[in-house]
Amino acid sequence: MSDQPDTAVAEEADPLAEYAAGITERLGADGFSVEFGTVRVFVDRDKWVETINDARKELPFFSWLSAIDWSKETEVGEGVADPDDLVERFEVMCRLSSVTNADGAIFFATLPKDDATIGSLTATIGGAEWHEREAHEMFGIMFEGNDNLIPLYLPDAFIGNPLLKSFPLIAREVKPWPGDVDVEGLPEPEEVLAAEEATP
Repeated sequence: MSDQPDTAVAEEADPLAEYAAGITERLGADGFSVEFGTVRVFVDRDKWVETINDARKELPFFSWLSAIDWSKETEVGEGVADPDDLVERFEVMCRLSSVTNADGAIFFATLPKDDATIGSLTATIGGAEWHEREAHEMFGIMFEGNDNLIPLYLPDAFIGNPLLKSFPLIAREVKPWPGDVDVEGLPEPEEVLAAEEATP
């Protein structure tokens, strides 16, 4: 009998990674990642509607749709750590999940900044209309096939897309962020004693 460990025993497989690889292959998607217990599936934007509709055969529950602005230029807050390494783009993302078990995934499609257009999901997912309207209003993304991209929140005369990192928040130029406050330190024990002795 050998004292060496049995190298023939394979490492325990990650079921989440296996699920991610499987759904990516079944959908013909571009790739996947698993981070913090979340499956992310990357989809070509030209196949966005087709892929989401196919995915709904096993993940029928539509949770939400939103977007991310990956930008080097920031008007408010901290920018990215390495702006020279950043590829500027939008990402549109959609969360689908099962109604019978814990399976689910977030689907991502990348849009170039100079052509922020993607197909609309509203023909098959009525609930996506509100989410697409919000992404259009806040980021300026166009959803082809959604004819109701009217504002949800902003007044008709408003110009711009407030969730773009390059959008200046005028209110914050006049008034600091609510979290930016001067906090006084706790009084020293001697000060507390002096205050107590001075109290009649």
